[in-house]
Amino acid sequence: MEILAAWPIALLIVAGLLGLIVGSFLNVVAYRVPIMMERAWRTQCKELETEHAADPPHVGAADRFDLWWPPSACPGCGKPIAAHNNVPVLSFLWLKGRCASCGAKISPRYPVVEAVAAVLGLAVAATLGPTWPMAAALGFTWTLLALTLIDLDHKLLPDSLTLPLLWAGLLVNALADGGTFASLSSAVLGAAGGYVALWSVYKLFKLITGKEGMGYGDFKLLAAIGAWLGWQMLPVVILLSAAAGSVVGLALIAFRGRSSQTAIPFGPYLAGAGWVAMLWGDDLVRLYESWFFG
Repeated sequence: MEILAAWPIALLIVAGLLGLIVGSFLNVVAYRVPIMMERAWRTQCKELETEHAADPPHVGAADRFDLWWPPSACPGCGKPIAAHNNVPVLSFLWLKGRCASCGAKISPRYPVVEAVAAVLGLAVAATLGPTWPMAAALGFTWTLLALTLIDLDHKLLPDSLTLPLLWAGLLVNALADGGTFASLSSAVLGAAGGYVALWSVYKLFKLITGKEGMGYGDFKLLAAIGAWLGWQMLPVVILLSAAAGSVVGLALIAFRGRSSQTAIPFGPYLAGAGWVAMLWGDDLVRLYESWFFG
């Protein structure tokens, strides 16, 4: 940290390069975690079907599928991607967006996610500087990005990401005197308050309409954000996410012909609002107070 403090440009370079590498991994996370969850559900169903059988269902080594195995491969020809063809952003540009083996088109989403992870990392590093809170904030940031990608694709916020994020927030704020981003008591109240706030909205909406307006993953994500930032930031996060979600929803209705009944994932708006609140929440609160109470 002392070296990075002495060379600010080095901090930005490290944050940007690390963001590119992590972004490449987040593409894997966003693709594989939902598949891993589905495979786990299917395995559980088979176990229930055969719970009285003598031998439980066997999952062999050939069936292994996780974040580390099998190696990344082209979805077109199935050939593993060589290391020199898997350099974030640069390989996509060098190969002109096509597989080196079969020439199949590669989705531009991959380099876009890598670039976004790098830009977010740069923003965190530039705002917080070479500190341990910055290191924690990078983990928070990139986990929110992974959750955003999965929710956009599957309308799903996996417990395997939201719950560790929640516990990490409590731990980060417990390890420093007075807390890292909030005091420990504020973090605990933030976790509880975040969950209860959206759970209450969910219950009220269901009572009035008979429909489910959001999923339990949203409750857990806001609880995780509250654990990181404390209960004081919950109103900021809720207002920002609701405003962004409303604007996007109205835009989709007006310009894409979407029905007002079409479900849209709320997780990305919570994640974006939580990230903004982490870096600039205090500034937003002061701005609000100056406008209305100054």
